[in-house]
Parts: sequence; C-alpha cells; structure tokens
Amino acid sequence: MERVQLFEAKARLSELIDRAEAGREIVITRRGRAVARIVPARQGGRRREVDRDAIVDETEAFARTIKIKGRFKLRKLIEEGRK
Repeated sequence: MERVQLFEAKARLSELIDRAEAGREIVITRRGRAVARIVPARQGGRRREVDRDAIVDETEAFARTIKIKGRFKLRKLIEEGRK
C-alpha cells in the first residue's frame, strides 16, 4: 500500500489511477493522516475474497493514530451496532 500526500496526488492523479488499475492500493493523506484511498475497481461484478480480520486490524491501527477521548474496542462497537 502506497501513501501519497494530497498535494502530490493532485499533481500525479493520472499516474495513481494507472497504478490502481494495475492492482495497487494508494492511500491519500492530509497532514500525515489517511483521508482517502484509490483502489482498483471490481472487474466483471465478481466479488473478491475479503480478509475481514485484516480489515479490522488495519482499522484499529488507523484508529490508534486518531486522538479520541476515552477508550473503545472496535469489535465491541461493531457488535453493539448489530443489535
């Protein structure tokens, strides 16, 4: 996963789109914080296999970079949302 500052992404958008088309994922950051992702579009409507644990781990890692008052566990919040 490649990280690119917003100002750089503006100047290199075509190149970043080409990389995403080739299967790469690009994270766009603003002041060092991830704000957007450029990902490959799904081909032919087929769903790709998703590693849900990896997604939760990445989200928790990202959450640790944000200043939030109080502690929370992402999995607990997900379960509460399902009720």
